[in-house]
Amino acid sequence: QVRLVESGGGLVQAGDSLRLSCAASGLTFGSYAMGWYRQCAGKQRELVASITSGGSTHVEDSVKDRFTISRANGKNVLYLQMNSLKPEDTAVYYCGASRLFATLKSPNYWGQGTQVTVSS
Repeated sequence: QVRLVESGGGLVQAGDSLRLSCAASGLTFGSYAMGWYRQCAGKQRELVASITSGGSTHVEDSVKDRFTISRANGKNVLYLQMNSLKPEDTAVYYCGASRLFATLKSPNYWGQGTQVTVSS
């Protein structure tokens, strides 16, 4: 059974930093492309950062220079370092795993999400 479990969310002030983690089990983690997604209230879930099985990364322009995605294949963990947080970053953050990088927008597996709230 595949499980993705996010942690590290919380309530912070604008300008603060958070590091989200996604612990994976039940899959060959190193073979999967991984992504971090967020869903703001009343909006669709969007992919904000992605990483291939080989470690190549892509971060959406809206969070570029502030968010960094990384992975530790030996620990089966995906990370999202978020710096200089803004109130508009408030959302539920999810991780997802996809067998193919090209299909990361519709991953094979989802985590349950972790809430990030940024106060002004």
